[in-house]
Amino acid sequence: MMTTIETHAPKRRKFAYRINLVGVVGFAVIVFWAIIAVIAPWIIPHPVGEILDFDYFGPMSQQFWLGSDYLGRDMLSRILMGARYTVGISLVAVSIACFSGVVLGMIAAVSGGWVDIFLSRFLDAMNSIPSKLFGLVVVAAVGSSIPVLVLTLAVIYTPGSYRFARALAVNINTMDFITVARARGEGIAYLVASEILPNIVGPVLADLGLRFVFIVLLLSGLSFLGLGVQPPYADWGALVRENIGGLPLGAPAVIFPSIAIATLTISVNLLIDNLPQKIRDRSE
Repeated sequence: MMTTIETHAPKRRKFAYRINLVGVVGFAVIVFWAIIAVIAPWIIPHPVGEILDFDYFGPMSQQFWLGSDYLGRDMLSRILMGARYTVGISLVAVSIACFSGVVLGMIAAVSGGWVDIFLSRFLDAMNSIPSKLFGLVVVAAVGSSIPVLVLTLAVIYTPGSYRFARALAVNINTMDFITVARARGEGIAYLVASEILPNIVGPVLADLGLRFVFIVLLLSGLSFLGLGVQPPYADWGALVRENIGGLPLGAPAVIFPSIAIATLTISVNLLIDNLPQKIRDRSE
């Protein structure tokens, strides 16, 4: 009787996440602007309000790397400080919006009934109001302080985050392990925190990135219209508005704030588009 011995080659463990060069570049740009937003007051070459150049819309030079603005102020300093407001306000607003929307979405999916109906209809009504119109009305009526901007932007984007999270949570809520947890007598808080959230966190993070881009663009639009960050402070949208008169001259003062907005928003999109599938879809 012959016996055969089967030999199995050792399995190579696949690296869980494939690194994409485009995603890495996008992530590096995002980290760069985040660091600038934190350390800007300590690295700006000149005070942001000091008039240094007698030539308005001055060109790039050894003294003014990004030229000067319509009053002769250093644009490099103003762009670096503007990152604090653009990145900071957008990050706080998107965090509030996504946290509120995701929590409410999971609660609605798990609870069902009148809770789901009430939250869905109310937030659908909020979502039907055009975002720019809502922002313009609120900021024009209440004022344009930074807390008002943060709360306005958060309210505008909470309904979309709620809808996204609820759609994900409804699918998870029908699975067998949720039924088992309910049979054990687990409450809504346990189901939301321990069963549903871990299974939707990947798509939720990708959605957070997209909403961050929308908030940056909306904040810049409000500032361009004069209803965003107010002087003496300025975000990137306000810098474009201040120096729009230099556009026919090709002034660096209006070009570089626009480039800053573009690099941040495009980098976030590139990072989201090139996230590993395991993070985006939670697939094994």
